[in-house]
Amino acid sequence: MPSAGVWMAFLKEDNDLSFATQAGIPAAHGIHAMSVQAPTADSTLAAVLKSLDDDKGEDIVQIDLHGKSEMGDYMVIASGRSSRQVSAMAEKLTDRLKQSFGILCKVEGRATGDWVLIDTGDVIVHVFRPEVREFYQLEKMWQNPGVATAEHNAAEAAKRTT
Repeated sequence: MPSAGVWMAFLKEDNDLSFATQAGIPAAHGIHAMSVQAPTADSTLAAVLKSLDDDKGEDIVQIDLHGKSEMGDYMVIASGRSSRQVSAMAEKLTDRLKQSFGILCKVEGRATGDWVLIDTGDVIVHVFRPEVREFYQLEKMWQNPGVATAEHNAAEAAKRTT
């Protein structure tokens, strides 16, 4: 059994995703954690959606990436009302995924809180302030072309009637 100092060095991760480990302990070092099954993309998605809903995320959209991209199985896009809420939602989500599944997420943008990207491996999560989300319009980029066109046409028709 390794000493406490060595054990702590194994536990200290740099937010890098690693599915070759269990509970943050590298398997290559001969230390085997309890056998925990890796979460599925669907269970990770469910946990992400629940976390964002619990933290009062707004306009939560999930996009199935199967057949569209190999970077993940799902994309989730949500809004927070302020930079502070966006950062807090991202932090709580990463903490919950680590506690529940042992997933160490890669996170970008948490310091500014305008747009936080969370890469869980199977699920890519974007949390925006509403103005930033409107500017980038990621949903339109990833939705089916017919859906985006129909939404655009409906929005244009609504503008003409007002």
